[in-house]
Amino acid sequence: MDKLTPEQTRDLEAAAFRRLVSHLRERTDVQNIDMMNLAGFCRNCLSRWYQEAAEEAGTPLSKDEAREIVYGMPYEEWRARHQTEASPEQQKKFAERQEE
Repeated sequence: MDKLTPEQTRDLEAAAFRRLVSHLRERTDVQNIDMMNLAGFCRNCLSRWYQEAAEEAGTPLSKDEAREIVYGMPYEEWRARHQTEASPEQQKKFAERQEE
């Protein structure tokens, strides 16, 4: 394989990011706490990373704007539609991960 140019790398990474965001928007059954417990990140982490990247690039982007990009709708609307109460098991696992 030939070495990718910086532009190709950027374009492929952007495409992968768009696909990840699309997948997460479709999988509303997957709760953020489950993602945190299994993968160590969630939609909120992804939106924070997006906001930080914008800031590094000199582009102002609020927390709410970044979340809307990731969630595909205002965060509070997503929570009302899709977020469920975390079970005691999920909360315990999350707390254990935070202690590591």
